[in-house]
Amino acid sequence: MNSVPEKIWKDTTELLRVEMIDINYTTWIDTLILIGIEGDTIILEAPNQFNIDMLNKRYKKIIESAIFRSTEKNYGVKFINGEDSNQRTKLMEQMKKELNPKYTFDSFVIGKSNNFAQAACVSVAGAPGTDYNPLFIYGDSGLGKTHLMQAIGNHILEENQNSKVVYASCEQFMNEMINAIATNKNQEFRDKYRTVDLLLLDDIQFLSGKDSTQEEFFHTFNALYPDKQIVITSDKPPKELKGLEDRLISRFEGGLICDIKYPDLETRIAILRKKATSENLEVSSDVIEYIADNIHSNIRELEGALLRVIAYASLTNTPVNVELAEATLKDLYHNKKNIVIDTNRIKTIVSENYSISIEDIDSRKRPKDIAFARQVAMYLTRELTDLSLPKIGNEFGGRDHTTVIHACDKINNEIKIDLEFKNHIDRLIKNVKGE
Repeated sequence: MNSVPEKIWKDTTELLRVEMIDINYTTWIDTLILIGIEGDTIILEAPNQFNIDMLNKRYKKIIESAIFRSTEKNYGVKFINGEDSNQRTKLMEQMKKELNPKYTFDSFVIGKSNNFAQAACVSVAGAPGTDYNPLFIYGDSGLGKTHLMQAIGNHILEENQNSKVVYASCEQFMNEMINAIATNKNQEFRDKYRTVDLLLLDDIQFLSGKDSTQEEFFHTFNALYPDKQIVITSDKPPKELKGLEDRLISRFEGGLICDIKYPDLETRIAILRKKATSENLEVSSDVIEYIADNIHSNIRELEGALLRVIAYASLTNTPVNVELAEATLKDLYHNKKNIVIDTNRIKTIVSENYSISIEDIDSRKRPKDIAFARQVAMYLTRELTDLSLPKIGNEFGGRDHTTVIHACDKINNEIKIDLEFKNHIDRLIKNVKGE
């Protein structure tokens, strides 16, 4: 895969090959190894300190001049010693510190809720920038999207420490862009994100409504797409992202889209067992099964519940058993079991999800987005409450029961033919239930 740094160095060396005496080019230039770009500095590895001294004395300005003529940009050059592995290691550590070393494929628990996403990530890690580009992973918070994303980065760096991997949240991307504009370091910012082998961008939904940041990311995407790997996460599939430009949505949908759902009971048990093993905790199977059976939310809360039980037992010098787990965690699941599922709760969740008001749902407005959200809310009310059809109609602005039937039929039909929409409805149902 030809990256921007590789192209710059290739064009530069072609100029130097023509301009320099053969013996000088072979001795001083041909022995250099491109490491990468840091801001406005090109990092080159020389075979030893003697070569570095000679390069700095006689050839650095010649190289920088050739770079400028081939790029029309003022790049500096920095030489590192090939005999000193620490210099290269420091560069690699800068990238690795952005990644959590615990986020590996080995530490990820596979279940029905995430097996497709996990398989896709393993495939991308094995052959980045080929079949699945971009890779778009979506799901609710705390289900393992960031873990899988960073596992790709950790795997690629383990296989090839010279790979350039950048991980950032969308908020970080935006803040760095704003800072670059304020400090007149636009080129340094672009070099960071457009000269990578792998870009990992978390929580793309936060670009919603931020036009300037979307514009910058659009060009970053286009710079990387031909032969580099892009991995993106979101809380929703591309077509449900409000406030993002159509051209971005189109590019996301041009790759592989996979989702991560809430873990089922078996997976929750496996997650807790893995956590107990990794933390060297002695926890009986009945305690693990009790926690898994009562905490249905995301993985962070599930693991947090286990650690809470262990911490309480340690601080009170109490044996870890089911009775202790029940007493320690009752407020976590008791509050969720006390959620009242009624039309007000359903309307609130639907209105937030579709970025409209509850008044819009109850109104006589007929724009497609409002009408569709209203039909979804009617369907959820039919599925999750005991209200009769006439009462449901009355709850939604005094509509006739036949309108409710039509809404439920339409949503049912969509669920049958559109798997992504079915997953979307499943997520809404879990939100309404507080799971």
